Amino acid sequence: MARSLCIGSLVVALSGVGALAGPCEDNFRQEGVPLVTAITFRTSQSFASIPPARALDRLARAVQAEGFVGMRVERDLGSITAFQETTGSGREQMLRVVVRAAGRGSRVDAVFSIQQGQVAAEGHVRPAMCRVVSAAAG
Repeated sequence: MARSLCIGSLVVALSGVGALAGPCEDNFRQEGVPLVTAITFRTSQSFASIPPARALDRLARAVQAEGFVGMRVERDLGSITAFQETTGSGREQMLRVVVRAAGRGSRVDAVFSIQQGQVAAEGHVRPAMCRVVSAAAG
């Protein structure tokens, strides 16, 4: 009886995990072969009532908060490009974020690229990228 109750509780707990995922997490993709090719992480999310200019400002602050440097914001293109170097190798990883109008709101696309020979765990990259993307909402 206690074993059935434990298993039942685990099933209920795990069934709620999917409910915690949002559009950013659902849209997250990884391309490339670790150590063999460059790896690209991509995600996107739409925000129905956030104008692109406001989203871009919020995203720029979030990119800085995540520790990226060399940030370049191109307002006319709705894009942010920034770098980080976390391996000690001097080889930078690049983040690109683009905001564009989508109906009365915005769509945010983010791409994080690491160079061939480098690795990054999806479990660390996904939440960091989604923190940046979700910052568009404020």
